[in-house]
Amino acid sequence: MTAVPLPYRVTSNRPETGDTRTIELRPVGGELPAFAPGQFAMLYVFGVGEIPVSVAGLRNGTLTHTVRGVGAVSRALCAVRPGTQVGVRGPFGTGWDLPSAAGRDLLVVAGGIGLAPLRPLLQAASSSPGDHGRLNVLIGARTPGDLLYREELDGWGRPYCGVTVDRAGPEWTGRVGVVTTLLDQAAFTPQETTAFVCGPEVMIRATARELLHRGVPAQHIRVSLERNMHCATGHCGHCQLGPLLLCRDGPVVGYDLAGSLLAVREL
Repeated sequence: MTAVPLPYRVTSNRPETGDTRTIELRPVGGELPAFAPGQFAMLYVFGVGEIPVSVAGLRNGTLTHTVRGVGAVSRALCAVRPGTQVGVRGPFGTGWDLPSAAGRDLLVVAGGIGLAPLRPLLQAASSSPGDHGRLNVLIGARTPGDLLYREELDGWGRPYCGVTVDRAGPEWTGRVGVVTTLLDQAAFTPQETTAFVCGPEVMIRATARELLHRGVPAQHIRVSLERNMHCATGHCGHCQLGPLLLCRDGPVVGYDLAGSLLAVREL
């Protein structure tokens, strides 16, 4: 981990949806320590500022980030051209810790851009199917046009990868509804399952409640939380959630701890 941004060069910038881009970065000189799936980096656009962005890919020395343009820095990141340099700090925070789920069924539940932090986990799980039980992937999006990584979906879920949207046009032939409606199609043994959940907090709460109801232990439901991170080193306190500083103690937290904390409204 470094507190000083290192220069990374943008090697590609491709569209995912109307407001979301996936950018790939390679180190210019010194390279940051290896990231784990679920951790995040602070990405700095020179002259604009920096924001926390989860790692969405970790292969061959390339850092991949999927960014939705909603603020000044994220829009600037979406606009960077190949060859541009950006600053990168990290790695920060806790990861999904896939190795600790060895031998268990895996249930991955993503809402919207919450699929991005889960993508490295899915790549790792898909590349070593013998290390765990059944892999089920449940994905929800607002509309068909908001779905990420469409070309990768078929390679993830074994035995099941399900997709649903909140609102569909006439061209959509898939399911419509919230992501928890896909749980009945998934094949997993609750007591022997580890769930990984990322998305809007209302979706995280609803998914966790349903998983608890079905018998998945709270300590085996891992959620990625988000608060207003500024320093990423646990000093400024902007990302405090109860006893946690999410840049240091999160973003991935077991629901046995996160359940009560998610009742705290972000200011």
